[in-house]
Parts: sequence; structure tokens; C-alpha cells
Amino acid sequence: MRVRYATLFANSDGASCFDDKECELEVGFAAPPAEPLYAAKISPAIDAFWMGATPAWKGDMPHPAPRRMIFVTVQGEYQITATDGETRKFPVGSVLLIEDTTGVGHMTKNINASDTIVLAVGLAAR
Repeated sequence: MRVRYATLFANSDGASCFDDKECELEVGFAAPPAEPLYAAKISPAIDAFWMGATPAWKGDMPHPAPRRMIFVTVQGEYQITATDGETRKFPVGSVLLIEDTTGVGHMTKNINASDTIVLAVGLAAR
């Protein structure tokens, strides 16, 4: 069993870039008497919190992420434009690992007609 997700990182020039990752899940996570589930570790989590953006939210100026995070979109849709101009949309159910904490950063926009909400998981610095 495999899982796919996008990453946003800063390259050696400080430019934000996207990459696609894939990870193998292995059997072993269990809550008896249920059968074991498949799992794979990403990174130690520091905290988890909700983040929301209204349709009028302004994130259109380049900015690096304040820290490493994982976003799971639970309502609405947003888009991110990396330094190289690549733009990706993140609808409900999408997962993004954000690691561009240095450099030029990225631009973010809520492209939904209503509020967009993500479940954010704060990760330890590398």
C-alpha cells in the first residue's frame, strides 16, 4: 500500500519548489482486536491545529512558511504558487508537506467561494 502527497520546499537558491512524494505503508499499526492497519511515519509532530482562510484572505505576497507543517484540506480549496511560477491546487482531501521555511517563499490564495479550512500538523525543524 502506498500514499502520495506533494511537498513544497526551498532549493539551494532559496526558491520554493514543488515535488511529488510517495511512501510505502507497512502493516503493523494495531488496536486489537481489530486487524492491524498499514502505516508509515512522516516526522515527529509538535502540535495539531485548525487553520482557516476566508475568500478575501490575502496571501498573495511571497512568504516562506513560518515552520514545517503538513496541511490536510478538509473544506474548500486553495492554491499555492512557487517561486518558479508553478501553481498547484489543493482541494478537499489533498495533503501538502510544507518545508519552504527559508528563501523567497510562495504565494497562497483561497480559491473557494467560501472559507477554506485545513488541519495543520506542526513538525519539528530539520
